[in-house]
Amino acid sequence: QVKQMCDAIIAVKPDLVITEKGVSDLAQHFLMKHNITALRRVRKTDNNRIARATGATIVNTVQDLTESDVGTQCGLFEIEKIGDEYFTFLTKCQNPKACTILLRGPSKDILNEIERNLQDAMGVARNVVFHPYLSPGGGATEMAVSVRLSQLAKGVEGVAQWPYRAIADAMEVIPRTLIQNSGNSPIRVLTQLRAKHAESNDNSSWGIDGDAGKICDMHKLGVWEPQAVKLQSIKTAVESACLLLRVDDICGAKKAATAGGQMGGGDD
Repeated sequence: QVKQMCDAIIAVKPDLVITEKGVSDLAQHFLMKHNITALRRVRKTDNNRIARATGATIVNTVQDLTESDVGTQCGLFEIEKIGDEYFTFLTKCQNPKACTILLRGPSKDILNEIERNLQDAMGVARNVVFHPYLSPGGGATEMAVSVRLSQLAKGVEGVAQWPYRAIADAMEVIPRTLIQNSGNSPIRVLTQLRAKHAESNDNSSWGIDGDAGKICDMHKLGVWEPQAVKLQSIKTAVESACLLLRVDDICGAKKAATAGGQMGGGDD
């Protein structure tokens, strides 16, 4: 039966066989006689990515195999030893729809930091692809919203203007934090930025240069952020504030103390 299964695989003339299950020694013998390499116990997620990269089709049984199921888009298969472990590489693929990024570093902590940075960068790229709009960074967007809300608040009478002013003040936290992190004076630089935005709507792209701690045009500096992130952060902040405002009272609860003065919690 093993030979029949191997013959069905050999009939489609593959160079590499990848399976989620194991491969017996007898099956390896038959495959190696025809220069076919077998990889066993490959994770399902990796199998799916390999299929997308090579153009192969995953089949459940060898009886369903056809020559069209064999992926022909991979140019090179090789095994390399990195450190104390062996890694399999499928490279030179034609129009691959999946890939792997190999990270290397001197220590595990640095690798973890690089991985987090890469995930953030990939997340930014994904947001830009699905929502292709950018906003000026460096606190420029927040300051533009803050100045505009302050202007609108002047046309509102009574307590109705309080939400405008509260959100306007909250928006200035981002540029103020950037100024503080750069070691500059938050009061002086923030006043300059506020005045710059108040001059004209054309100055809405002016923000904080994080290195120098001075105001500059983010458009010329090339600092941009995904608009989707800005919109979601503002929505979340406003919704959280509304949720807290609906709270009338907070009831505190304490556990009753036992006769010995200890908190009750059972024999344990």
